[in-house]
Amino acid sequence: MPDHPRTTDDDLVGPMTWWDKELAEQVGRDFDGAPAEGVLEWALDRFARRIVLTCSMADAVLVDMASRLRPGVPVVFLDTGYHFAETVGTAAAMETRYPITLLRVTPRLSVPEQDARYGPRLHERDPDRCCAMRKVTPLIEALAPYDAWVSGIRRGETAARSGAGVVEYDERRGKVKINPIASWSDADVESYIAEHNVLLNPLLAEGYDSVGCAPCTLPALAGARSGRWAGTGKTECGLHG
Repeated sequence: MPDHPRTTDDDLVGPMTWWDKELAEQVGRDFDGAPAEGVLEWALDRFARRIVLTCSMADAVLVDMASRLRPGVPVVFLDTGYHFAETVGTAAAMETRYPITLLRVTPRLSVPEQDARYGPRLHERDPDRCCAMRKVTPLIEALAPYDAWVSGIRRGETAARSGAGVVEYDERRGKVKINPIASWSDADVESYIAEHNVLLNPLLAEGYDSVGCAPCTLPALAGARSGRWAGTGKTECGLHG
């Protein structure tokens, strides 16, 4: 594996200063084509206790992989207040089944408080603003103690994700972002799920290929993530943009 700077316990007292966009992109090129488990193992070692995994609770592929490498790994779940009951149940099941530290992150405003301030069904009138308040800002706050975060995005999911690197620099948040399965196909995901008996959100068996907030998610219509914000032209919530 490439030899790059490592976060040590001494680094825990202050923010990361030695990573930047150029270095992250070079490391990403070094790792392109490397096994996902190897990329994740490197990341967990390099960033020690200042790395966190994010999970939408659609499946536990990365949760399974990371918990095998580091039991107790922190996992952020953005509990927006709009999730399907199945998604909330999947989060509880993951916490029971896998040796992880689940961090449930909630927005500053509850749904009733948001309705009172901005009017009901903001997700229909201004979905970008709703996503910003219920997902994007809470993620920024959740990532604050960490130098790096791991996501499960894949290049084949949407055009916006087609250029995702295995390792990137998230300039907006000042974090290194690791996408271990960026190059995986649907078949790769299905193979890992079958081999490791990975926990899945029950909605995946009901025609949903991507699981987001209940008011904004339908079963897949035509293509990856086509059930998200159907009919609006919106395909991303802003977490990865």
